[in-house]
Amino acid sequence: MKKPLVGALLALLLAAAGAAPAVAAQPRETSAPTAKAVNFAGTVALSNCSGSVIRTPSSQPNDPALVLSNGHCLESGFPAAGEVITDQPSSRSFSLLNASGSKVATLRATKVSYATMTDTDISIYQLNTTYAKIQSSYGISALTLNDAHPTQGSAIKVVSGYWKRTYSCNVDGFVYRLKEGDWTWKDSVRYTSSCNTIGGTSGSPVIDTTTGKVVAVNNTGNEDGEQCTENNPCEVDENGNVTVRQGINYAEETYIIVPCIGAGSKIDLTRAGCTLPKP
Repeated sequence: MKKPLVGALLALLLAAAGAAPAVAAQPRETSAPTAKAVNFAGTVALSNCSGSVIRTPSSQPNDPALVLSNGHCLESGFPAAGEVITDQPSSRSFSLLNASGSKVATLRATKVSYATMTDTDISIYQLNTTYAKIQSSYGISALTLNDAHPTQGSAIKVVSGYWKRTYSCNVDGFVYRLKEGDWTWKDSVRYTSSCNTIGGTSGSPVIDTTTGKVVAVNNTGNEDGEQCTENNPCEVDENGNVTVRQGINYAEETYIIVPCIGAGSKIDLTRAGCTLPKP
């Protein structure tokens, strides 16, 4: 996992460094999509990780707002393999950032609505305020979760509220199983090499630059070339073949969260289409 303060600051400092036609052709509109502007608005900084205020396509303005980060960013420590946490009281605070990365508010949780490191690596906090209140008070809208699987080759940005830093790359592919220590994640996103994320970027939203929507949450990378150890995840294919890609980083898809969020921002694991692990 991209833990926040173990070697992260050092890594950051080191990284700084023919003939004309007879009849004039009608101009054609380009089919290339226009990239959405991606900035820090709606992202948050945790005490040890990054995150974002998120909504689903059907969220309502007066619903309690939700914050998305990683399961391994929980203040209570890493959930065990197979563990699922729901409706756990929390008063955790989050620094809300504006477009330029400046802090504009401190948001506070009422509970951990859902968290796990099984099959995926997510934590979802419910706040003591609504989307409408955040919008009216600070002029900041929540980031929308895409409800479709991300696309290979698509341009993405990983936006870290902790470091106030953005990484740009593409979806290189998808990993059948990503194993790290005791944990296994399914259908993970693999970045191309330019998203060289570091500790503290855990929980950052991964934003598709075409749609401006969140398609994944940043969570890990192979630091030392080891095989399937902590901070050194390995890829396992359908036949059990293991691949190690030192220096390559990964994220967990978020479209699977959308069917599990019902009215009033309630996490309902019994909703149709919800495949998140259950307690």
